[in-house]
Amino acid sequence: MKCLLNWRVTLLGLLLSGSVAYAADSRPPASPAAAPAAHVIDRRPGHAGIASANFHATQAGLDVLAKGGNAFDAAIAVAATLSVVEPESSGIGGGFMAVLHRAGDGREVFIDARETAVAAVNLRDYLNPDGSPNRDNALNGPLSAGIPGQPAGLAWLAAHYGKLPLKESLAPAIRIARDGFEPDRRLIGAITDREKDIRRWPASVAKYLPNGQPPLAGQLWRDPDQARTLELLGEHGFDGFYRGETASRLVAAVRAAGGNWTAKDLESYQVKERTPITLDYRGYRVVTAPPASSGGVAVAEILNILSGYDLAKLDEAHRTHLIIEAMRRAFRDHNDYLGDPDFVQMPLDMLLSPYYAAGLRQTILADKATPSSMLPVSAGAEPGMHTTHFSVIDADGNIASVTLTVNYTMGSTFVAAGTGVLLNDEMDDFALVPNKPNVYGLLGSAANAPAPGKRMLSSMTPSIVFGKDRVGVIGSPGGSTIITQVLEGILAFIDGKDAAGIAGQKRFHHQYMPDRVDVEPGAFDAATADALTRMGHTLKERNPWGYMNVVTWDLKTNKLDAASDPRRESGLGKVQ
Repeated sequence: MKCLLNWRVTLLGLLLSGSVAYAADSRPPASPAAAPAAHVIDRRPGHAGIASANFHATQAGLDVLAKGGNAFDAAIAVAATLSVVEPESSGIGGGFMAVLHRAGDGREVFIDARETAVAAVNLRDYLNPDGSPNRDNALNGPLSAGIPGQPAGLAWLAAHYGKLPLKESLAPAIRIARDGFEPDRRLIGAITDREKDIRRWPASVAKYLPNGQPPLAGQLWRDPDQARTLELLGEHGFDGFYRGETASRLVAAVRAAGGNWTAKDLESYQVKERTPITLDYRGYRVVTAPPASSGGVAVAEILNILSGYDLAKLDEAHRTHLIIEAMRRAFRDHNDYLGDPDFVQMPLDMLLSPYYAAGLRQTILADKATPSSMLPVSAGAEPGMHTTHFSVIDADGNIASVTLTVNYTMGSTFVAAGTGVLLNDEMDDFALVPNKPNVYGLLGSAANAPAPGKRMLSSMTPSIVFGKDRVGVIGSPGGSTIITQVLEGILAFIDGKDAAGIAGQKRFHHQYMPDRVDVEPGAFDAATADALTRMGHTLKERNPWGYMNVVTWDLKTNKLDAASDPRRESGLGKVQ
């Protein structure tokens, strides 16, 4: 495998010899991203479609559309409602990334509302005496939390892309938080699973363990503190969360529990607009997430590799083999190069180059797996299954593909007293120790080391796919498997599957390390599994998988199709 390593080094040198390594979009947040050529669609669907992981959230988005809002107002309503009814996966104590398409002028933009490290971040807080990662501090309590980006991102969407005042788009979430809702089985299960950690924090116990126990099915559950926090956000925008009453309570609660937030950390938070990654694959235009997401780069690299094959002519085993090998190589580069574009220079010209992909393609054998041990060796752990995604197309053809997270299930489990805000535990997404896996088994280099104000690398990969006759809005939760699930969703869309077929298809995943293929039960028939094993692939069945939410638009018939993942019983994809 020396040829692969030599190819990478040689091509990197060639690409960088004539130009400085590309550092994407390190400009002030108020400046709009320099978008590629506009992609205007000459028709409008005339009706709307939303797919999210919870029926309350989908209905909230549809209610806001009915009040005259657009897809971006609906996105605010869906995201805020998920914060109330699905806190195990996302919330205003976390962050989001979104790819937007504006119908009027075809403008496409990536909204980066990712969390950031505090100014006082100290790597020693996340290390044990022997230098190994301290996973408790990285995953639990206030030290694990970055400064939330979601509230600022929602205010940014309302101010720059929505039609309604922010408070109107937040109204459904505020109503549900105040009047109450019945928690679903998944939320009850998440609280039960994290009960031991929740009990460490009094405000968390008060919110998630009413009467000292997890909530019961059918029990009405209210969240008045979060309702008040959302009201202040709606009334005052950015200042309603990052300054004033809410900010003071957040800082006081975090510092009282041993954290190191300051008022300046909150006031200094900035939403970033960035240029999406755009590529053509077999006549389809894929618009996806740039760094500080790692997902779009990896998806683009995989698709560039696969563009050299006619996958439709291959049997299932050989088609899958090539996809796995492309995944392996993209995740290897993911670990080496990627980080916050405002802090590190990345060779994106190389990683996104079809010539680089052609070189990687030459290292793939047609019927034999490439052991990851033949690349630089490190160890990984289990990929996780958290986060949430929703997709929106409105009647005018505005599109929002939005992925939100608090990282691990129930985030840090730390609720800031008096706010109802469950904080994220995104500090674990930094490479706290180079080439040591985080909770999702992902590795990282110094490019993703923590620093004041820095965004941690994310796997979130909200994407939009434009074809001659169809448009697809695709994304998924799932930790490190987000990237491969979105990739497989894009390939399924290109193969002609409808929204339900894309969301429900069986999945597989390879992330370089550990060197195995994680497989959803039933993904491969016996003959395909046997053929892959004989090629040298190690298959391991696993569950659960992320809950994908998809909206498609047939441009010939003007029909929208929305589907939520059948693995999540309370999800809802709805066309109205």
